[in-house]
Amino acid sequence: MDRVLEPELMDGEEQSIAYAQADFSDSNQWYVEHLIDEFSGHLQKVIDIGCGPADVDIRIARIKPDIEIIAVDGSEQMIKIAQQAVKGAEFEQLIMPKLGYIPGLPISQHTFDAILSKDLLHHLPDPSVLWNEAKRLGKSGAAIYVMDLFRPRTQEDARQIVEKVAANGPTILKQDFFNSLCAAFTSEEVEEQLRAAGLRLQVAKVSERHMLIKGTLP
Repeated sequence: MDRVLEPELMDGEEQSIAYAQADFSDSNQWYVEHLIDEFSGHLQKVIDIGCGPADVDIRIARIKPDIEIIAVDGSEQMIKIAQQAVKGAEFEQLIMPKLGYIPGLPISQHTFDAILSKDLLHHLPDPSVLWNEAKRLGKSGAAIYVMDLFRPRTQEDARQIVEKVAANGPTILKQDFFNSLCAAFTSEEVEEQLRAAGLRLQVAKVSERHMLIKGTLP
C-alpha cells in the first residue's frame, strides 16, 4: 500500500497521555539493550530526537549513570510528561527534556557522540530532516541508532498487527497505531533516503513491525 501521512506532532492531551501510558516496554527495552551492547562507548553526550515520554532515555540512564542526554520532542504536552517522568526517576542531572523541532534545533553542530531516535521517522512528512539533522549534530564517528515501524503490505495487515499488539488498548491508541503503520516507510524507502543523505548505515527488520537503522558518521 502507499504511504498515508499522519499528523507530525502528538500534541493533544488525551492522545499524549494514551501514548505515554501505553506499554511499549518490550520494544523500548530491546532498543536500549542492543544500543548499549553495540555502542556503549558512544553513550556520553547524546541527543534523543522525538523522545516522547522519555521512557527510552530513563532506561538508558539506569544503566549508564554517567550519560548526558538531551531529549527533544516537538510536542509541548509530551515534553511535560517527559519532565515529570525524569523527575520521578530522579534523573534530572542526566536527562534534559527540551521542546524542539527538526530541522532547526538551536544546538551547535557536531555536538553529540550519539544520535538516537525511536518511533519518530514515520511522523515526518519529509524524512530527510532527520538524516540531515543527525549529520549536522553528530561528531565525526558518532553513532546513529534509529528504530521505527515499517509499513505493512496492506491496510488489513496493519489492522491485524494492531489487534495482535494492542487489542485491549484504548480506541485512540489503536487508531494512532494503525495510522502510524500506514505512515511508516518500507526498508527499501529508508535505504534510498540514506543514499540521498550520503549516510552509510545498516537497515534491518528486527521484528514483525520494527526496523533498525544503525551505524556511525564518517
